[in-house]
Order: sequence, then C-alpha cells, then structure tokens
Amino acid sequence: MTKEMEFFIFLMEQYAHYKNTTADKVLQRLDELKLTDYVFSMYEMYHAEAIENAFEDIDRLINEKSSI
Repeated sequence: MTKEMEFFIFLMEQYAHYKNTTADKVLQRLDELKLTDYVFSMYEMYHAEAIENAFEDIDRLINEKSSI
C-alpha cells in the first residue's frame, strides 16, 4: 500500500470521526460528488498541514458540489 493510500484511509477515518459518521459513508458521499480522486490527489497539501485544515477543505468541497 502506498503512503498516499495509507494517508487517505487515515484521513477518511479521522474526517468521519470529526463528522460523527463512518468512513464508508464519507467515501460514499465523496464518490457521489465525484470528489474522491481530487481528495486523494491532495496528499501533499493535506499531509503537510494540520488535519483540521483538510477537514475544512473537504467540508468546503462538499458544500460547493452539493449546492450545484
């Protein structure tokens, strides 16, 4: 497993905990909005900063896509 995939799994689990849900539901929502690949590709940025910043960015992405 790549370091990017390990971090993505960690991020999904932590974000799910932050949102009081499950990683499966988070991933399902990202898939529905076609955001999964984008979030995965953000490894360098998300890995280098506070995880709360990643949570805020994911929230923003979901909100923007949901309002379209």
